[in-house]
Order: sequence, then C-alpha cells, then structure tokens
Amino acid sequence: MAGKWIDAGKGLALVSGMVAASIGAPAAWGKDGDAAAWTLQQAIGDPDNLKVSGSVRIRYEALDNQFRPGLKDSDSIVLLRTSLTAEYDTGPVRVGAEVMDSRVYSAGPGSSIGTGEVNAVELIQAYVGFDLGKALGSKSETTLDVGRFTMDVGSRRLVARNNFRNTTNAFFGFKAQYNGSGGTYGTAFYTLPLMRLPDDKASLLDNKVERDRQNFDLTFWGVSLGKPVHDGSTVEVYFYGLDENDSPDVATRNRTLYTPGLRLHRKPKRGKFDYEFEGAYQFGHIRASKAASAAKLDVSAYFVHATVGYQFAMPGSPRIAFEYDRASGDGSNGSFGRFDTLYGARRTDFGPTSIYGPLSRANISSAGVRLEVTPEKRWDGLVMYRAAWLESATDSFANTGVRDPSGASGSFAGHQVEARARYWIVPKLLRVDTGAAVLLTSGFLDRAPGANRNGNPLYGYFDLIATF
Repeated sequence: MAGKWIDAGKGLALVSGMVAASIGAPAAWGKDGDAAAWTLQQAIGDPDNLKVSGSVRIRYEALDNQFRPGLKDSDSIVLLRTSLTAEYDTGPVRVGAEVMDSRVYSAGPGSSIGTGEVNAVELIQAYVGFDLGKALGSKSETTLDVGRFTMDVGSRRLVARNNFRNTTNAFFGFKAQYNGSGGTYGTAFYTLPLMRLPDDKASLLDNKVERDRQNFDLTFWGVSLGKPVHDGSTVEVYFYGLDENDSPDVATRNRTLYTPGLRLHRKPKRGKFDYEFEGAYQFGHIRASKAASAAKLDVSAYFVHATVGYQFAMPGSPRIAFEYDRASGDGSNGSFGRFDTLYGARRTDFGPTSIYGPLSRANISSAGVRLEVTPEKRWDGLVMYRAAWLESATDSFANTGVRDPSGASGSFAGHQVEARARYWIVPKLLRVDTGAAVLLTSGFLDRAPGANRNGNPLYGYFDLIATF
C-alpha cells in the first residue's frame, strides 16, 4: 500500500504544480479576489449575439482495495477534460455547438476505466434552437432545440448532464422547454442517445478518437412538468420511456422500460427546513440475457428518495440533512426487479463515481446523514455518512458487481464515509476540488462469493478546473 500512495503522491504533484503556478494569480485580480475573471467572451469583444466559453479540468484519483471482482487491487489515473462551447443567436433562431475531449492517462489493463472516463474529441452538442416566445400562452416562453444536445431534467436522478464523471450523456433528437405563468415549467423530448465510442479497453487506454453514434435501435423519450405549490415547495411529475433493440453489430437485452414518477421538494434556505421526496415505478419488459433466444421477462422495479434538512442561520450556513434511498433489486419471483437509472447522475446522492462509485440507484437500501458548510463564498465543504443494505439478497449489490445467488451472505453491506472541500483560487476562473471516501465493508461484502475481501476500499481525488 505504501508504494501505492507514493504513486498517488506523484499524481498529486502533477495537479498541485498547476495550483502552485496559480497562487500568485489572485493579486492580479484585486485585493479581494473578486474582480471579473478573464473569459473567451471578453477576448472576442463580448458581442451580443455570440456566446463562447470553455473549461479545462485535470484530476488525479486513486483507489486502494478494489471492490470490483477481477480487477487489480489498486488503481490510480489522471483524467483530463476540455470543452469549448459556442452559440450564435439571431433572435428567433440559435445555432450552438460544444466539443468535449475526455482522456485518461496512467491507466492500465487492470483499471476499471470505461466510456465514463474516455471519449476523445467528441461533438456532444450541435443544434439549432428556436425561441418560440409566447406560442403556448401570453405569459409563457417556449424553446425548441433540434440536433445533438445535453440535458438536465428535474432532480437529475434519471436524466442528467454528468459533471463529476469525465464524460457526459448526450442525445440526438428534439427537446422542448416551457416556462409559464405562476412558475410552471416543463420539458418534453424525443431522442436517440449517443453511444460513446470506442468501448474496448485497448482503444480507451490509447484515447482513440472515434465518432459517437446513434440509431433508432435505442430511443429515449419523456415529459416532465413542474409547478410551485405552497410555502416555497414545488411538485413535479414525469414519464420516461426507453426502447432498445438489437442492432446488426450490438446484442442487447431489448429493454422496453416505462418510468412514471413524482417529486416534491423545497430548496434549502437559512433558518428553514427543506425537504425532497421522490419516487418512481418502472415497468415494461427485458430479455433475461443478450442471447436472441433468451426469455422475455416482465419488469417491475422502483426507487424512492427522501431528504429532510435544516440550514442554520449562522456563520458558515451549516446545513444538516437526513437522507434515505431505496432502489429495487432483482428477486426470484419470475419478473425482473432491478431498477434502471436510465441516464441519471448519482454523485450527489451516493458519493464519488469514476474508478470508485460502489453505491448506485439499484438493489440498495441506504440511510445517511449529510453536513454541508459554506464558511465564505469561495469555500464550501461537506461530510456524509451512509449505511447500506441490499434490497434483494440474491441480486448484485448496487454498482459493485458482487452477488450471492443463494442469498446466504446476508443483506448488510457496510458503511460509507465521504468528505469534500472546494475553493475558488481565482473566483469564477480557477477552482480546486478535493475529496475522499471509504467503504467500510461488512457482512455481504466480506462473505459473498467473488467478493475481493482485500480490505476497505479507500478512494481520494484532487482536481483543478479552469473556466473561461
């Protein structure tokens, strides 16, 4: 393990060197460090009808005591993500594009990296947008985007543009957004999700450039509506559909999934209680395997999330929140019960992802407590504790890949503790983000067949992001 963290030190030195090089920068921005940061928009003269921006993020991360079966015991990588976005607005018509370059370095064949870490030089957005104004009412605003785009919908648990992850979900199709009187809002879309390529380990390790593709063998569509109700609360309802079929060169499980859901939430506010309750049911059908002759199974799955928090009206604005998450796993009743999180993000609820990320919105029952603080506008931090159980003792636990078909290994998996701190070195331009997490395995993860039994998985990351 000592050699492992010596390697970690080398990676941290790479990122820390960038931080050190920027330490003198705040003086150039004024004594309070709050002066406006340089941007690409300023560099081109800040025209009204053209908006450009970019970002570069470098991250070093390391994992000891790998929990995934069949991979090396420890892993460390350097991730680099660069993006450039532009949008030209003629008034009623907008034309936009975004190129994202996501790469990995210092990884090996025994690493868990995949298309979540690598997608080199990809046009993730290329769209034509139409501002339809009051087409749906005198007090409304409606937009329609057609082409390639990313999107966040609702809580982002089922549809999201990924942030912590090095690559992101992207879609081809149309997206309509509506804002009406009284704060009502809605999103409707019909898309072909982009399949990130390449997806073989050798090409990913080489950061090979290959164009992502989409086709009608995989479609994703849905609608989400929200409306303020009372006392600062908002209610949302949604319905998503996913249709998947085999293509000539890709075998699938032929998923047909329908996911209706409901969410009620109130945002955190100093001196006030806040809350969030969300639940979704999933039905449809899926093949038992990717084999063309595999049996078709009915789907019956669900997830629920609950948070109750309070933000104190005192320096640092500390907020404490109690959380509970439950997502169904596959049992032995003849139907398929494992919840599919579709194109959602999980970092906020379940901790860091990337080469870590043992917890996910599938076959889990987990309760936890979170503490967030903002000592000043340039600093913020959090610590969180979770205990986790399997919802179904016979299914694979969350995102670990560990399963005991007999169910004899029990249902308690362990405890996760995570911490994170972020600091703006140069406000609005340069920020450092660092964190760590440990999974204290117990019960199932110590006894199940295939469990690595090599100790408690320990993960840390350090990243630096420049936005301009």
